[in-house]
Amino acid sequence: MSETDPQKKFGAATRLVHAGRDPSAQHGFVNTPIYRGSTVLYPTYDAIKHRRGRYNYGTSATPTMDALTDAWTELAGAAGTVVTPSGLNALTIALMASVSAGDHLLVTDSAYRPTRIFCDGVLARYGVETTYYDPLVGAGIGDLMRENTKAVLVEAPGSQSFEMQDVPAIGEAVHARGGTVIMDNTWATPLLFPPHARGVDIAVEAGTKYLSGGSDLLIGLTSANAKHWPAVRRTFDHFAPCAGPEDIFLALRGLRTMPLRLREHGRAGLEMARWLQSRPEVLRVLHPGLPDDPGHAIWRRDFSGASGLFGVVLKPVPEAALAAMLDGLELFGMGFSWGGFESLVIPFDCAAYRTATAWAPGGWGLRFHIGLEDVADLKADLDAGFARLRAAR
Repeated sequence: MSETDPQKKFGAATRLVHAGRDPSAQHGFVNTPIYRGSTVLYPTYDAIKHRRGRYNYGTSATPTMDALTDAWTELAGAAGTVVTPSGLNALTIALMASVSAGDHLLVTDSAYRPTRIFCDGVLARYGVETTYYDPLVGAGIGDLMRENTKAVLVEAPGSQSFEMQDVPAIGEAVHARGGTVIMDNTWATPLLFPPHARGVDIAVEAGTKYLSGGSDLLIGLTSANAKHWPAVRRTFDHFAPCAGPEDIFLALRGLRTMPLRLREHGRAGLEMARWLQSRPEVLRVLHPGLPDDPGHAIWRRDFSGASGLFGVVLKPVPEAALAAMLDGLELFGMGFSWGGFESLVIPFDCAAYRTATAWAPGGWGLRFHIGLEDVADLKADLDAGFARLRAAR
């Protein structure tokens, strides 16, 4: 859909059904087919000399890739999007497009751990210094910026610990000093948090999660506003990180139903979070959608909903009791990633890799992803798990 398309007046769910599709271009079939290939043939010498035509090589674009990036660009309110083989790859493209040797980078202390590993490993090796900051710093981020600070990475809520950052305030302070704001927006997707309308220059999404919805593909998206889009596109072209055509097709299929699934994940997640708050075994629940969460006011102001991912801190128990609880679960699988149709739980501890803030919650941390099962069945599964935990104390 173009900027002048009358369908711009429609809601996000309607637009996602239609964005990036042109049935008339594929003999009336509803979905864009999978285009596999590297070589693109030119009809004439003049055409190949001047690169006439929409496509020139499989690493730069295909009709399948365009269908996804066009739709995501519209959803995110961006100037352009590139698609990568994973969420982490999408984030590395954003970082590499924003910093160079000798630059300084600020990263929230609550960032996704593989992001930290990339910053402390690859970026450090190439002369970029990273400083981690308190995710609750807000507009005070400006006081942490140096002459050579080129970019600030935010993530809201924080990975595993779920602190809510004031992204608009951070954006205003960073832009006043000429910096770039990068955001990992995987938790909310642009459906719940429109990043470029909230002061984010480059937004990253692990489409592996809610865009996929099926726990069966790896894919990432990096979108940028008009000012930063050329650098993102140029960096993508330098690396040519190509997502598989079948994965792109599956992501397109997931895109059409993502609003419905995300709404149900959010509803069930909040119901489970409230239920867990009432449990005597739970010390506190880490979910910005709960009224007593420290980040609730920011969440209400900036977000239009919640996803199904949140954390829980248990009251102190021996590790054997925690193991007894988790090992007997029937419906909650233990595995990394999230965003699929099935519920998941993992134990976590941020203490080992926090450097700007201390992580000492007072008990074991559990991260839950609430899937699409019946909530009553999920409660029963956890209730039995808590019984095992109490028996093993």
